[in-house]
Amino acid sequence: MTVLSVHDCQLRFGNRTILDQVDLHLHSGEVLGLIGPNGAGKSTLLRVLAGLQAPDRGTAQILGEPADQIPADTRARALSYLPQSGPIAWSMSVEALVMLGRLPHRAAFRAPGSDDQMAVERAMTACDVLSFRHRPVDQLSGGERARVLLARALATEAEILLADEPIAGLDPQHQLAVMDTLQHLAHDRRNGVIIVLHDLTMAARYCDRLLLLSDGQVIADGSPTDVLTPQNLEQVYGIRAHHDLPDGRPIIVPLSRTGGQP
Repeated sequence: MTVLSVHDCQLRFGNRTILDQVDLHLHSGEVLGLIGPNGAGKSTLLRVLAGLQAPDRGTAQILGEPADQIPADTRARALSYLPQSGPIAWSMSVEALVMLGRLPHRAAFRAPGSDDQMAVERAMTACDVLSFRHRPVDQLSGGERARVLLARALATEAEILLADEPIAGLDPQHQLAVMDTLQHLAHDRRNGVIIVLHDLTMAARYCDRLLLLSDGQVIADGSPTDVLTPQNLEQVYGIRAHHDLPDGRPIIVPLSRTGGQP
């Protein structure tokens, strides 16, 4: 089942084309990785999919319905968006921040119920932040804060999760833990998950499908093996890389720059 799609998406800022004729579809139970160099349009596309940026042209559907016809509260329950980590404006406990992810499920001014509390517990456990649930978020390290923000997104328990560089700034163990969690959401709970990634090996090993962007255009869309070819890496990233397939999934190690992209 296709849970999220966009067709012929185009977006311009002034004279610059940010997204150009982009088609994307996400299935239930699938992890889709958005990859490409800096400035390729990955984060902008994610914002369009989240309904935070209106395209100049194109149509989008969420759970089979036109995105522009879905009420905001319904969209908030169906789709959770994790932006790139930034400053947190208020000093509050970890648990209170994660509880904000339950707002789409609660009437205004209604206190959290048992369902909300259980969802928050599950999210904090999945992101390994339960042990410091009472600590103020402004006293956390960057990596700890990133995991708390992911827990807030997971607490919504939406059918679709959009995550923009969720493992940036994390140590290797927590990078793997976060990717395991996101893969579990898709493969075991049948959610649709889109992740923006720069780590090509993580993208290859955890994503079912990759969408490779460059200059706002889709260069390749397919399995990691089909997308992460030497030709695509040289064309889009301007690099030569070592490829290995120890267990059927690519390991990509950049070795040198080529005469392609700077």
